[in-house]
Amino acid sequence: MPSVRERLSRLRQKPPVERPKKVELADIVARLEESDRAFDHDLLKRVYDFSADKHSDQKRRSGEPYLTHPLQVGYTLADLGFDATCVAAGLLHDVLEDTLATREDLQERFGSDIAELVDGVTKIGQHEYVRRDQAQAETFRKLILASVKDIRAILVKLADRWHNMSTLEYLAPEARRRIARETLEIYAPLARRLGMSRLQGDLEDMAFYHLYPHQFAELQTAVEGKVKAGRRLVEEVRTRLEERLAEAGVDADINFRVKRFYSIYNKLRRRGLDISQLYDYVAFRVLTENVRDCYAALGVAHQTWRPVPGRFKDYIAMPKPNLYQSLHTTLVGEKGHPFEVQIRTLEMDRIAEQGIAAHWSYKEANKEGASDPNIVWLRQLVEWQKEVKDPRAFMTALKVDLYPDEVYAFTPKGDVFSFPFGATPLDFAYRIHTDLGHHCSGGRVNGKLVPLKTPLENGDIVEILTSSNRQPSRDWLKFVATTRAKSKIRHWLNTEQKKRSTEIGRRSVERGLRRHKVSLKRFLTQPALAGYLSREGLSRVDDLFSAIGFGKVTVKQMLAKVLTDEQLGTEAEKPGKLRQAVSRILPFGGGAGITVKGHDDLLAYLAKCCAPVPGEDIIGYITRGRGVSVHSVNCPNVENLLYNPEREIEVDWAGKSDEVFPVVLRVETEDRPGILARLTEIIAKHGSNISQMETDTREARETGRASIEVVVEVSDRRHLDKIRASVREIPGVIAVDRPMRG
Repeated sequence: MPSVRERLSRLRQKPPVERPKKVELADIVARLEESDRAFDHDLLKRVYDFSADKHSDQKRRSGEPYLTHPLQVGYTLADLGFDATCVAAGLLHDVLEDTLATREDLQERFGSDIAELVDGVTKIGQHEYVRRDQAQAETFRKLILASVKDIRAILVKLADRWHNMSTLEYLAPEARRRIARETLEIYAPLARRLGMSRLQGDLEDMAFYHLYPHQFAELQTAVEGKVKAGRRLVEEVRTRLEERLAEAGVDADINFRVKRFYSIYNKLRRRGLDISQLYDYVAFRVLTENVRDCYAALGVAHQTWRPVPGRFKDYIAMPKPNLYQSLHTTLVGEKGHPFEVQIRTLEMDRIAEQGIAAHWSYKEANKEGASDPNIVWLRQLVEWQKEVKDPRAFMTALKVDLYPDEVYAFTPKGDVFSFPFGATPLDFAYRIHTDLGHHCSGGRVNGKLVPLKTPLENGDIVEILTSSNRQPSRDWLKFVATTRAKSKIRHWLNTEQKKRSTEIGRRSVERGLRRHKVSLKRFLTQPALAGYLSREGLSRVDDLFSAIGFGKVTVKQMLAKVLTDEQLGTEAEKPGKLRQAVSRILPFGGGAGITVKGHDDLLAYLAKCCAPVPGEDIIGYITRGRGVSVHSVNCPNVENLLYNPEREIEVDWAGKSDEVFPVVLRVETEDRPGILARLTEIIAKHGSNISQMETDTREARETGRASIEVVVEVSDRRHLDKIRASVREIPGVIAVDRPMRG
């Protein structure tokens, strides 16, 4: 039997999606003509010539001419059935970002529609922002805003990402992992939210292939072996179902497919199963002419095989938000192996595969008040995020909103609303109306009083109780699940806390002014005040008071720059004895190799919840009385901390040092002998010390899995990434995570 490394080597020559064939303009034209949609051949030729000219001296990392990329993007869009304007935007999608072409050039040559689409998918330059995450977040915000006006902007971006993922092997390993992770977190869920399951599956499998090559290799080998061994059994099931449907007079087409690798991988992890326990890897699809035959086919299937309780879902009566409709049921075969059956009409199948592409039309996409749920969802997201100025908060909200709604709850009057898993009565209240959420004091679910944090289940009837004295609490952010609820709660907290901080800041300034015998009225007329506000990026005096109330600006620093020498009187006081003592013990303005930009007298310390290491993007959060808490931008606690962006402060790594940083790694493994020894050997090989290790094998007998938590000492992020990549390659390792502490 070939070794894991041999299988892995062979796998890398066999990616989950075949590399696309070489495309020419004639291929794109042919696909557009097949769609029976009239288009301007001359315009498309001029677009192609412009793109070819602008990219003429550019090459891709693969060595191919750069033009192969926009050609492939244009072909993908034509293949999905979109119009020539969308295809033209695909051919031009990189000219603003990678050439000297301007939006004005595109508008003058090809019109405003194409110019707006290309501008909408163009990245925002990172030089405009301090960190990569800010540039990424603003780019996505810009894309979503453009897509509300014209949904084709997102489609161009998805086609662009599909082709980039299919040629990702030419990038450096770190870049591959970063792009694959972004694809898994944003682009694949985006395709799912638009109902484009085929595109979603491709993106997920390609990201899985690059992020977890060892796990992908083992899973692919196992699935291929099971498909080969079980082909006769699968054919028997298909034949028997076909015969029983014919006997019942149900006209249907039956086929089967192997489920997507990433979907199988997630199911195994979710249920704690080993690959050897994989049986549910094939889904049968029954396609009928009408809805009546769908339910008839379901009855036949349930009479032929025993259904698994709790595994039946009726998405025909209750469609998913992306318009997906189908009946899903899991049955148990003669040998005890489960298999899934999906039953839907031919039209439902087309929508399930192509999503928005199956029912898209240019006029509807641009019509004000269009009822397409994809556009309604985008518009709602933008409206909610108008209250959230911080780009990372927008990014977090986007990720939450991309995941499918699966819980359906009813009002007492029978109106139905869909929610993500984990949604609570408080989410329900905010879904009805903002004021109902703000004053929510409790809820009745199916007639019983329940706590606000109680997760809703399918079919629950929810009644909201209110009190005029009730107000939002920061604790609510810990359990609400929907973007709308989080956005409304943060906005209220931000507004209220800013009021309090402004008043605290005003009183602090008045106290400081009294020491110098200057009135507040005279202070507000100081010539230097306007200049100070401008330099600090503050538009009003109230913003200054607020910043002082939060602790972002000290009264002493501010007065030293606003008051005259005569008003200040004596020179600045020396640090008090307590401050001098603290300075000797704790490093100010450079704690743990951290610098606080613009402030040399603030204590900075690394947050224990995420334990950032040099090289990671970090942010600072001003705490009350404890200085600046420094977090990784990916820390889950940041979302709750930054409900008020005014408490954020810029921090950076101070530079190279010999310091090492402890990082917790959680390694999920199969319960095999020798894994622990191999793990310690790999970590030592990378020059890292293990300061603590803990193993948990309590579930090993039931699931065949074990969990290891190890604290390693690393010098920076690159050092950590090398260790994680090597640990993933150990045979038997399922996943390597970096747990974030609450």
